[in-house]
Amino acid sequence: MPTFDPVRAFRKLAYNNALANHRLLQACAALKPGEFEAPRTSFFPSIKATLNHILTVDWFYVDGLEGGTLGLKAFETDEPFGDISSLAEAQAKVDRRLTALCEALTPERLVSTASLHRGARIQEERLDDVLGHLFQHQTHHRGQVHAMLSGTSVAPPQLNEFIVADDARFRGRELAELGWSEKKLMR
Repeated sequence: MPTFDPVRAFRKLAYNNALANHRLLQACAALKPGEFEAPRTSFFPSIKATLNHILTVDWFYVDGLEGGTLGLKAFETDEPFGDISSLAEAQAKVDRRLTALCEALTPERLVSTASLHRGARIQEERLDDVLGHLFQHQTHHRGQVHAMLSGTSVAPPQLNEFIVADDARFRGRELAELGWSEKKLMR
């Protein structure tokens, strides 16, 4: 009988995150000229602004989870990328870092402390709590981009077919593009 592995859920969330970002950014790459930066109704005023926000927040938290000191420098530029291609490349890079971090987790590491550099103070949090917060943040804002795509020439992509084995038939192309196997995703 399989035993409970507390790290498995975080690995799967990291894979889900990378796959969902990959799918969403591919959809955004198909936008017509002007749609990426067009004003929209949401928490951030455009698809461009929202995707850049996801990225800069990922930079901040992933760096802190890795033991880095980037801190608030992650937010020096609100929108560091003006085009979807460069943004997608940067997002894929930080997604690989987050996935590698989660693949290397141990139960002991999950309950260790992450130091998040917030200018004049350092926020100390349990690593598992920071990961949970980060995955929730990403899902929240991807949902906003998904909704904004409804007002464009591109249909919003399916973003929730990554956790259970039965959905494997829906993610084969993306797994191949990312160089992953179904076995890796489901372990």
